Amino acid sequence: MNEKTDFTQGSILKKLAYFMLPILGALVLQAAYGAVDLLVVGRFGSTSGLSAVSTGSQVLNLVTFVVTQLAMGITVLIARYLGEKRSEAIGPVIGGAVVVFALISAGLFVLMVCFARPISVLMQAPAEAVDLTSDYVRICGSGIFFIVAYNLLSAVFRGLGDSRSPLLFVLIACVVNVIGDLALVAGLHMDATGAALATVFAQAVSVVCAVVMLVKKGLPFPITKKDFRLNPQCRKFLSIGLPLALQEFLTQVSFLALCAFVNRLGLEASSGYGVACKIVNFAMLIPSALMQSMASFVSQNVGAGNTKRAKSAMFTGIGVGLVFGCAVFALVMLKGDVLAGFFSTDAAVVRKAFEYLKGFAPETILTAVLFSMIGYFNGNDKTLWVMVQGLVQTLLVRLPMSYFMSIQPNASLTMIGLAAPTSTAVGILLNIVFYIYLNKKAPQKRAQKA
Repeated sequence: MNEKTDFTQGSILKKLAYFMLPILGALVLQAAYGAVDLLVVGRFGSTSGLSAVSTGSQVLNLVTFVVTQLAMGITVLIARYLGEKRSEAIGPVIGGAVVVFALISAGLFVLMVCFARPISVLMQAPAEAVDLTSDYVRICGSGIFFIVAYNLLSAVFRGLGDSRSPLLFVLIACVVNVIGDLALVAGLHMDATGAALATVFAQAVSVVCAVVMLVKKGLPFPITKKDFRLNPQCRKFLSIGLPLALQEFLTQVSFLALCAFVNRLGLEASSGYGVACKIVNFAMLIPSALMQSMASFVSQNVGAGNTKRAKSAMFTGIGVGLVFGCAVFALVMLKGDVLAGFFSTDAAVVRKAFEYLKGFAPETILTAVLFSMIGYFNGNDKTLWVMVQGLVQTLLVRLPMSYFMSIQPNASLTMIGLAAPTSTAVGILLNIVFYIYLNKKAPQKRAQKA
């Protein structure tokens, strides 16, 4: 572990920023990656195609985010072993993870390819867009192996303190996706189908490049063929990642339900919500980068027994997030219509997108606090708590509120959008209470050990 990847000493802000910036860059490119599909289809495709990409990408986001959270267990465990100076335990972690994620890929492939149309119908895709939505889900499902493989490789690199390699991987994918979208959608007029094909091909190229780089670079620890099996390390990283994956799954299901609620309001509302979601993806980049980097930073310090530094990192992350969150809030609240105009030339779609963004805007500030706290708890192996507070937000606040707002006479996307910041505010309160509880419990544990 070199000086740059050693988070147990030196300036917290400097080390956190150095590690976080490549993660932020990768997230920016991932958001751009998805936004390009919507932008190109919005400019050169049909309104039905725009709705199909909007709805289909919600399904793909569910899969991607759940896999990412599951892989967080790998990141945390590798970082923990580095902090404990036990690099020999990392090989079995990676070998076991390859087997587990290969099985997950096979299951997702069958689900998305064979049940693409029922999924699209369940999402209440507008009648005009059901066929295109089914095609989008089916094609992306056929390439799900590459999406899962990318997230696994990124988790390994981040656990090792290397956040730059994942940035390079997603940069390659983004460039290939842009070229593919322009060729298939703008050039061959393949609409949503072309966007899906470009997505799969871009992910495949990215994964191949990642594997080649990994082989050439080599690993700073031993790994053998015997490691590639269901071993005891699988249980360890799954015990960390599964609660996060379940929480993320239900959170994304709530967003799918929200998408279905909005789809009932018509094609313009469906397309407008899809455009708004792409803008939201960009607005959430810094809090998301903080959360991912915080988990590795905190886990390494906890492994080294430096709990005070771990706490300081959380508060540093909150401060950084709030500065950028306020700026993003102002941009979304005041210029949301201009941002939406980048993705669609349809005035009605732009208007609907701006309606949703007005309600969602406070979320950009609140997540600066929530995501840094979640990253801290993830790094402390408190993922069961992260799951619980996430379920409370999702099942008791966000989902009921968004449904209630959607069934009102003259339902407003602004009121539906308010469900997100309301649930986040509840999550912050819950996490503050849990943080205080942990701080009171820690001295008691130390006294018992003494």
